[in-house]
Amino acid sequence: MNGVKKILILEDEQLNADRIQRLMLSIRPNTEILAVLTSVKKTVDWLAINENPDLILMDIRLADGVSFEIFNLTDVKCPVVFTTAYDEYAVQAFKYNSIDYLLKPVEKDELEAAITKFENTLQRSYQQSPLIEELIRQMQPKAYRTRFFLPYRDGYRKINMEDIAFFHSHLNITCANLFNGEKIVVPQTLETLEQELEPKNFFRVNRQYILHANSIEKVHNFFNGKLKLKVKNYSDEDIIVSRTKAPLFKTWLDY
Repeated sequence: MNGVKKILILEDEQLNADRIQRLMLSIRPNTEILAVLTSVKKTVDWLAINENPDLILMDIRLADGVSFEIFNLTDVKCPVVFTTAYDEYAVQAFKYNSIDYLLKPVEKDELEAAITKFENTLQRSYQQSPLIEELIRQMQPKAYRTRFFLPYRDGYRKINMEDIAFFHSHLNITCANLFNGEKIVVPQTLETLEQELEPKNFFRVNRQYILHANSIEKVHNFFNGKLKLKVKNYSDEDIIVSRTKAPLFKTWLDY
């Protein structure tokens, strides 16, 4: 069985770094801690001039950013165990994809289990996991839709998102209702649009409507904790926000 002998620690909090070193040396007394680095930049610089360690214990949040950025800036050629103080979405992704992570404060038995796993599977060469590449992609800022480019008469028409007051779905047809009162059919469902629209500007108030914040003229209390909305230039029907969504809607509109 190959042993983990050389370890690099990425941790910007001194107490956590000291704890990991103590635990590591108690588990594997012959382990060499090559360095304790606190930032993305220092890590990239270190990897550029040093041989790869057997394993990196990598905190997700470092002094100058998220450690996933390291994978964009250099070729990491050894296994990684992530550490984090937060039970966040990334942790769930690690669980689902069987990528190792440790919650802080790191416990001895959990660290030993992670080390043992890699000792049992360590190979001479290591290629960056496509699962890590997917996590890197997920960490990038999301680009939201800024416009539509739709067939119109004998050509096409561009509709900017700031011109859209709300989206309405009826009989499986979705329409973008513009602030000028015009109504335009779009091919997306409301479910698809929820993922494409900038959440600070648009809110899905119920199964039929997604509203732009600037379209809302008045908000009325309605029975049983619901809300009734008056939307600019629109009087076709009452737009109701359910009791469940009402607190979320008020928080969104207040921010």
